[in-house]
Amino acid sequence: MRTWSQGWRILVAILLLGLSLPHSQAYLKNEKSIKSAVFLSPKFVMGPGSVENKYYFDIDFPRGHVALKSFDAEVVDEAGNPVPLLETYLHHWFVMRYYARKDSEVSESDGSRIVHKSDYITVRNAGVCHNLFQYFGLGSETRGTKTHIPDPYGIEIGNPDEIPAGYEEGWMLNIHAIDTRGVEDRLGCTECRCDVYNVTVDEYGNPLRPDYKGGLLCCYDHTQCQLKHGFESARRSLYMKYTVKWVDWDTSVVPVKIFEFDVTDTEKKINNSTGLSIEHHCLVEYEVEPCKATSMADDACSHTQRTSVTMPTDGYMIYGVAHQHSGGQGLALYREDGEVICASIPAYGNGTEAGNEAGYIVGMSTCYPEPGSIKLTAGETLIVESNYSSSLHHTGVMGLFYFLLADRVPEPYSFFDVLTNNHRHMKHSAYSWAAVVLLGAVVVVVVAAVWYHRRKENVYGYQPVRV
Repeated sequence: MRTWSQGWRILVAILLLGLSLPHSQAYLKNEKSIKSAVFLSPKFVMGPGSVENKYYFDIDFPRGHVALKSFDAEVVDEAGNPVPLLETYLHHWFVMRYYARKDSEVSESDGSRIVHKSDYITVRNAGVCHNLFQYFGLGSETRGTKTHIPDPYGIEIGNPDEIPAGYEEGWMLNIHAIDTRGVEDRLGCTECRCDVYNVTVDEYGNPLRPDYKGGLLCCYDHTQCQLKHGFESARRSLYMKYTVKWVDWDTSVVPVKIFEFDVTDTEKKINNSTGLSIEHHCLVEYEVEPCKATSMADDACSHTQRTSVTMPTDGYMIYGVAHQHSGGQGLALYREDGEVICASIPAYGNGTEAGNEAGYIVGMSTCYPEPGSIKLTAGETLIVESNYSSSLHHTGVMGLFYFLLADRVPEPYSFFDVLTNNHRHMKHSAYSWAAVVLLGAVVVVVVAAVWYHRRKENVYGYQPVRV
């Protein structure tokens, strides 16, 4: 049997170990309270073969100084039922942040809410492409792609110190949807091929390039994809339902910056009066020619698009995901030496229900590196590589890589930090009070017991029996 002094030393060792352990081992972390809200976009009405590409300013969104934790979305009908991609294809959606003059007015134009350009300032992400400024954005893969940001990280918004005087923060939602009910060529419609839309000019009336076969320039708002002869079906009202999660901002949240790379980017280094700068030219979409090796199996026909991008700043990657269209086989970001930083792979559906539509990308795999394990360095050259099946001709495809970067990783908490943190926030949680009181009571009891037994040993000369 151990002596009481041996037991005391063991107890002290355990207590000291508890004080030194990081939070992942020493305690069940006291998570910040996550808030959640479900919103609906303004209504958009679609008929067979129609296209809606609307920009809605001043949408419903969390307000105040908070940290965004996720943004999930899907298209639903008036009854709230999910609409499958086989009926309405979600080409893309994105959410943009801006500052609007407090006295500015939001007008309505053909169902879209419009803010005059002179009245707002776009708040871009930190990415290198100036025409990719969104905070969140996906496409057909929306339902099956994770967007949550792990603790203790978050996207900071609503900081009053950053909002210019006389302005307030607002949010814009762009929805680009294509109704494919009854169309002659569903893939042609979703890939915006100019011939199935009978389009020769862009939305501003400018003639298209002779070699432009398909893409965003051919499926703009109110264009019409060819229908099967005699097909008729009712127009219907649709909405984008989006769920936003966030936490109140405080110093425990580690802010992240949003970056987006485009595989079509052709960066150019320029020497000017301020020194060396880099210009980026991001086309956003590109074309995949069909495989010419007819003897090759379909799964062997693959098209690779690759580009080099200079990292503009230092940081630790927290999250990464790619965006591709049908035919996509995956996108990867890696270093010049070949080290893979993140690979995002598409999942294809095999049914007819919403979220499992055959032939469509219904999800993209995401990367959640261990905190601090992947550091990117300013000036470092990174490679973006996008792969598509080339067994068929594809137009208007995309190869975008979206990721979150933190300039630091949090220090691990000790057991003592837990007590301090609980005390700091105990007015917000009865559980924190209970934890502090309970732990204090345990310590008092242990100390009293030790004191009593030591005193008993000293007074009565008691010695334990040894075996």
